[in-house]
Amino acid sequence: MAAFIKFLCVLFFASLVGKGNCQCELSNVSINQSKTGEVVQQKPVWNVTITNNCACSQLDLTLSCNGFQTVKPVDSSVLSKSGNECLVNNGVIVGPFSSVTFTYAWDTSFPFQTLSSTVNCS
Repeated sequence: MAAFIKFLCVLFFASLVGKGNCQCELSNVSINQSKTGEVVQQKPVWNVTITNNCACSQLDLTLSCNGFQTVKPVDSSVLSKSGNECLVNNGVIVGPFSSVTFTYAWDTSFPFQTLSSTVNCS
């Protein structure tokens, strides 16, 4: 009986360790913005870096971008707006600990927030 309980404890511990190494959440995606010092049409240019801070890849990453405006075009392969959502990197994988960057120009920084992604821990 003691051996069985010990086995269950080892199995439980192994499942916790395995889960910790393979699971990503939206909170693993960070969005940082800073002014570049550039100005376009009298509006400051903002540099946005979206980073996947997880050991797994994330794809189909979407952001909330309701009200997002810019006077400087954003490369649609990096950030494409559809309604109130923006698709990052054309939905293609953002690798583990990798970043995607883009710039836009507006009076103030926009409060981008992650909405969803698909985690790929292969």
